[in-house]
Amino acid sequence: MGEKLTKADVKKIEEEIEHRKLVLRPELIQAVKEARAQGDLSENFEYYAAKREKNRNESRIGYLERMLKFATIIEDRAAADEVGLNKMVEVYFVDEDESESYKVVTSIRSETTEGRISIESPLGKALLGHKVGDRVQVSLPQGGYEVEIRSIAEDHSDDAISSF
Repeated sequence: MGEKLTKADVKKIEEEIEHRKLVLRPELIQAVKEARAQGDLSENFEYYAAKREKNRNESRIGYLERMLKFATIIEDRAAADEVGLNKMVEVYFVDEDESESYKVVTSIRSETTEGRISIESPLGKALLGHKVGDRVQVSLPQGGYEVEIRSIAEDHSDDAISSF
């Protein structure tokens, strides 16, 4: 089983693949040709840089195509007042007496430094399906902690697909 993706994730990945194939690939191939035409390849930094960038693009295309091939398409079935995909959740960490806000997303859009947590993360899994006021136990291999859900709100902002 591969990544869990929403239909919106699939569309975004397909758009990135198309852009990389139809726009970036021809540009990068041309850059390699131009650098190769400069002569001696043994000391041609531009050639190696262009080739590396072309290979990076091809690797990203392959990565995204494999992701789509093995993906499981999911839908958010959470009610409006429950924690689900693409919802902002304010959680109160009971032991730390602190509150934080997170957006719950699929793993390919998660970026904890930007406040986006995956539905696959321990906190994301624990929060799914709960409502404001619920106290939720988050399980970790070395123990766990308790959080209380303070608020839930829809968030339709367009989050980037994580790089590999």
